[in-house]
Amino acid sequence: MKKIWSYFRIVYLSSLFLGLLLPTVGQVGLAMAGGVEQETDSRVHVLTFQGAVTPVLGQYIVDGIEAAQASNAQAVILQLDTPGGSVEVTKYIVQEMLASPVPIVVYVSPSAAQAGSAGTFITLAGHVAAMAPGSSIGAASPVGSGGADVGETMQAKVKNILSADIENLAARRGEKAVEWAVAAVQDAAAATADRALELGVIDFIATDVADLAEQMDGFVVTVQGTEVTLRTAGTLVQRLDLSPLQQFLNFITNPSVATILLTLGSVGLIAEIYNPGTFIPGTIGLISLFLGLYALGQLDANFAGLALVVLGILLFVAEAFTPTFGALALGGAASFIFGSALLFDAPGLAVPWVTILTMTALMGAFTVFAGGKALTAQRRQPITGRESLIGSTATVRGLFDEQGRGSVLTAGELWNATLAPGSPSPAIGDLMTVEGRQGYTLVVRKT
Repeated sequence: MKKIWSYFRIVYLSSLFLGLLLPTVGQVGLAMAGGVEQETDSRVHVLTFQGAVTPVLGQYIVDGIEAAQASNAQAVILQLDTPGGSVEVTKYIVQEMLASPVPIVVYVSPSAAQAGSAGTFITLAGHVAAMAPGSSIGAASPVGSGGADVGETMQAKVKNILSADIENLAARRGEKAVEWAVAAVQDAAAATADRALELGVIDFIATDVADLAEQMDGFVVTVQGTEVTLRTAGTLVQRLDLSPLQQFLNFITNPSVATILLTLGSVGLIAEIYNPGTFIPGTIGLISLFLGLYALGQLDANFAGLALVVLGILLFVAEAFTPTFGALALGGAASFIFGSALLFDAPGLAVPWVTILTMTALMGAFTVFAGGKALTAQRRQPITGRESLIGSTATVRGLFDEQGRGSVLTAGELWNATLAPGSPSPAIGDLMTVEGRQGYTLVVRKT
């Protein structure tokens, strides 16, 4: 135990050192890259998002704003297609957009795309709003989780507060736009691109991003209280795609996928309870359960990430002291990576993949090493106690009689002995192998 604990401290301190060192190196690299970007020509950054409004979209927009600010981009264009989503997440996104130092253009695209429900608020929060021909916007009435209607009293409260919020967002677009926006909340009103342009809800109808950039050239917007004239004609269009982690999180936030994860988590835990000892169903179940709760918005990213990191560490420790041939170590690695990614996927932070993977590899290596040592210790021949006599060599000191009884010397002690069935009778000084023990008598066989 002391040796294993010493090894654990070495691995922990090494991981801590790497965790402090590697992000610093990454920041230096980013700083150098940022310096290069600032020397490039004018550009607009294009974000493309399709799916429900989730924390993934909020983080994606924040990342786009930071990247655009670092490269002095003219604007951030959010190419959006969403049926709606969480009210709380929408409020966070709207706040970030209104506080952005870079103009944000919300472009409902491609054709047949929609900015439904929460997407209506996000579109109106943009400094510029545009739609593709054939797209739609509106139907922003609140519903419960899973699309169910809420109670009348609660629905009235939510509608009134959302009406006030959307009225504030549409106020700068004129009286017609405000009336339509309130109707979108109160009566689930919707509009086509042409109708939205007629009402002043949007500023442009564009066939693609290049067309939108040309139309926006010279358009005046107000950013943080200051009027800014957009110069987007002929600018470089740079697309910023979702990171692999964000694509994965966006995938699991699909209600169908989230439900499957919760079901898989429940089944895994039940299987572990009814058939304990394998650990594999329980490990898969816990990881799936935490991811499913995060996907449904029941767990904040920080809580879900922290829970998965703690679960990963516990699985590593369990593997070290309960060797399961790598099953718990593999589950611990997956849990630790998912948890660390969720913890670091926050505004102002970049996911330190090098650090996460390095620490996971170190802990995995330590687990395999400690588990191997523990397994070796379990299989080692005992060197003390009655079990240590089995398999040892003894020397005949007293002749064996016809009943096969005599005496032998082993480990400096004189023992009564009896011959094992089938063993020939030995002479004084012959070597015997101890095969068993019956009280104070050893069972021996001639070597």
